[in-house]
Amino acid sequence: MSTGNFIKDIINEDIRTGRWYGRVATRFPPEPNGFLHIGHAKSICLNFGIAEQYSGICNLRFDDTNPVKEEQKYIDSIKEDVSWLGFDWKDREYYASDYFGRMYECAVKLIKKGKAYVDDLSQEKIKEFRGTFTEPGKKSPFRDRGTEENLELFEKMKNGEFKDGEKVLRAKIEMTSPNLNMRDPVMYRILHTAHPRTGNEWCIYPMYDFAHCLEDSIEEITHSICTLEFEDHRPLYDWFLEELGLHHPQQIEFARLNISYNVLSKRKLGLLVSEKKVEGWDDPRMPTISGLRRRGYTAASIRDFASRIGVAKANSTVDTALLEHCIREELNKTADRVFAVLDPLKIIITNYPEDKSEYFEVENNPEDSASGTRELKFGREIYIEREDFMEAPPKKFFRLAPGRESRLKSAYYIKCNEVVKDSSGSIKELRCTYDPESRGGDTPDRRKVSGTLHWICAPGAVNITVRQYDRLFTRENPDEAEDFRLCINPDSLAVNKECMAESSLKDIEPGKRVQFFRHGYYIADIKDSKKGKPVFNRIVSLKDTWAKIVKKEGS
Repeated sequence: MSTGNFIKDIINEDIRTGRWYGRVATRFPPEPNGFLHIGHAKSICLNFGIAEQYSGICNLRFDDTNPVKEEQKYIDSIKEDVSWLGFDWKDREYYASDYFGRMYECAVKLIKKGKAYVDDLSQEKIKEFRGTFTEPGKKSPFRDRGTEENLELFEKMKNGEFKDGEKVLRAKIEMTSPNLNMRDPVMYRILHTAHPRTGNEWCIYPMYDFAHCLEDSIEEITHSICTLEFEDHRPLYDWFLEELGLHHPQQIEFARLNISYNVLSKRKLGLLVSEKKVEGWDDPRMPTISGLRRRGYTAASIRDFASRIGVAKANSTVDTALLEHCIREELNKTADRVFAVLDPLKIIITNYPEDKSEYFEVENNPEDSASGTRELKFGREIYIEREDFMEAPPKKFFRLAPGRESRLKSAYYIKCNEVVKDSSGSIKELRCTYDPESRGGDTPDRRKVSGTLHWICAPGAVNITVRQYDRLFTRENPDEAEDFRLCINPDSLAVNKECMAESSLKDIEPGKRVQFFRHGYYIADIKDSKKGKPVFNRIVSLKDTWAKIVKKEGS
């Protein structure tokens, strides 16, 4: 975690004054109704990171109060994501449904205190009576029901004697409060829907605002860290716990993560999936943790990103280039450099013996002295990138051209003598000669040549599929558009099945990350890549725009 932020200042003061007897207990409370995204990763790193720093605890708690939208697959994916990020909740896996009985008892207590009542108004009428930011709310005609009648009706709600939406339980606070959340909020609604964990035991379910504070209290959380949209809900959080006389954690709000060229709304991400704008929740273009993992991001790079952006009270948008910088910085140190030609152009070296081949030793990663070396096969037929040759090059083209000499990285100098075309006039192959005295990529006279090219030996080359991913949206803030889907980048994915790579990639393990020399960082796809048939996803390009921005601002 980054050093110094307002949340740590609060905790440090609490420890100094002995407010919680030196305890620090946090929680990460996802709703199991979707897949986690990079914004959740920030919260995970914050809550678990603070617990680790202060030798405290962090619970993993599922707020499973809405069985209509919750599924076991979401619970499983959330646990996988939190664990993958490197955090361990040990035996502290809790569910709101663990406390349904106690929540019901708390609701009964509030009814007995005259602080809650059963309301017959429809959802639409409750919204209408609630008022606006400029107009006070109106009291429900059922607000002054007697205690015994409310207790009887609430028990009948629990026993399933009413239909969905027929009645609700509301807190009795103040309909003229300037805070709309305090205008008699709904505490319980009727849902005749089986719950993934409790089955048909309950047909009434607590609303999030009522359940959340009770869960925190029951688990004796000290610091309930929430995103900024819950700031206006804090008075209600406090009201419930004060009226019930329960352990009262401190709710602290911080700004949620917004990242450029992305949407981080579960609803909007769900639309992308359901409308097949992407291939699923783990599509490498998605900002979900599963999508980032499949794209090739590491847990360490995401934790580093969360640390760099820190926490603040004001909403802002983080440049996605910073996230790219974090993974690029890590992979520069850890990823092997390999040769892959994404648009192959064949070269026949006419003065190289047909029956000869040789091997060149190359570094795996010059940034990692322990990474070792490997051998690259060289022969009469090789591939280079098509863009590395121009038949009529402009003045500042410093690669191969007719009559021009270029260096093959770690191998020889070659000179283009002939261009062979097919019947349509497209370049089919090049005929070149090599300089035997330039083995290793240099000559005794150290003459200057036009650029250094990467290459692949044709015999033994591996055919690979490469997926070039770009940003999913063309607009920096798609949420500002009338319809965010109109901002989808039509070029966010390009698939090339005709790429060639060195033989070392033939049986690469799915999930292994490498740098394609001169192209960028790639991962062997964890779902589709098979031995002998590798499929690579581009993680990021080699160009680091964020580092350049930081360097420029600091200069």
